[in-house]
Amino acid sequence: MNERIFLSSPHMSEEGYEKEFVEKAFETNWVAPIGENIDEFEKELAFEVGAEAAVALSSGTASIHLALKAAGVGEGDIVFCPSLTFSATANPIIYQNAVPVFIDSDEQTWNISPEALEEGFRKYPEVKAVLVVHLYGLSADMDEIMAICRRHEAVVIEDAAESLGTYYKGKHSGTFGDYGVFSFNGNKIITTSGGGMLVSDNPERIEKVRFWSTQSRDPARHYQHSELGFNYRMSNVLAGIGRGQLKVLNQRVKKKKYIFDFYKNELGDLEGVGFMPENEWTEPNFWLSSMTLTGRVKPTEIIGALEAENIEARPLWKPMHRQPFFESYDFIGGRVADKLFETGVCLPSDTKMTDEDLGRVVMIIKGLWKI
Repeated sequence: MNERIFLSSPHMSEEGYEKEFVEKAFETNWVAPIGENIDEFEKELAFEVGAEAAVALSSGTASIHLALKAAGVGEGDIVFCPSLTFSATANPIIYQNAVPVFIDSDEQTWNISPEALEEGFRKYPEVKAVLVVHLYGLSADMDEIMAICRRHEAVVIEDAAESLGTYYKGKHSGTFGDYGVFSFNGNKIITTSGGGMLVSDNPERIEKVRFWSTQSRDPARHYQHSELGFNYRMSNVLAGIGRGQLKVLNQRVKKKKYIFDFYKNELGDLEGVGFMPENEWTEPNFWLSSMTLTGRVKPTEIIGALEAENIEARPLWKPMHRQPFFESYDFIGGRVADKLFETGVCLPSDTKMTDEDLGRVVMIIKGLWKI
């Protein structure tokens, strides 16, 4: 059987960094739940992206949850969320008993549409917070989005889970809003196998999140809790892995761009093929290389042809307003998110892929145009 090619892989042994930090974690007995690696990973990540403070948590989802809590989002509050995203962006809104309202995308960025966002504020002027996603490593139009949200006094939380290493006008994604969220899940550009990070230029709120994430234990000799707490802290061992992975972030970004350029150069001239938008004011990390198909070849045909050769490809995220769980909530906008879902496909994007691997994928896809 052919070796399976995946969309994205953690390949944690690269450069030997992870092994070094895991060994150190065990040698020092910093296994759980605190230790030097957590403290240093938070500092190093904050420095990397240019944020004042960071707290390492168990997942990107936990980070969004506590960002919403830190923003004061509670029962009945309205939170805007892009429809074209993974459910992990929207689920924490429900955790807080708040009400999601889904916003359409724009074609220029594939992210939340400023025009639809303005329409949303006209309909719901009392919005408490806005979640902004940087889909597949593509930056949203942050200048316009931030101007709209500041005008309406809404808290901005950036879901940068897929965009570590992405820049908008020279500034790292995840650092424009009041809070930024990164994910280190196994398929992300760097990984701790599972984990996340919440960053902010408000150290006081980050400290509060750190308190909540460790079961809200009061400073007392006995175990005392005056607030609801969560078991959301990242372990010291995983933080050690993250420190090692962070050292190769730039290498990963370069390889992701190489993969995207390879596909675009080889497939871009095929009838009906388009690729993720590239804008002069942003430097994406190209976490996943995605393309759209508007001709006779359909996304399901590409997915099926690759799957027959034991190669993984996927559709774009199914919009939240079309998900059974969320379909009763309001949606603002047109059909951009719907159209992207219906025409889009994510191609294999693992940074371990060789030119031979990429050529094999391209050959299979090109074959569909010869039938």
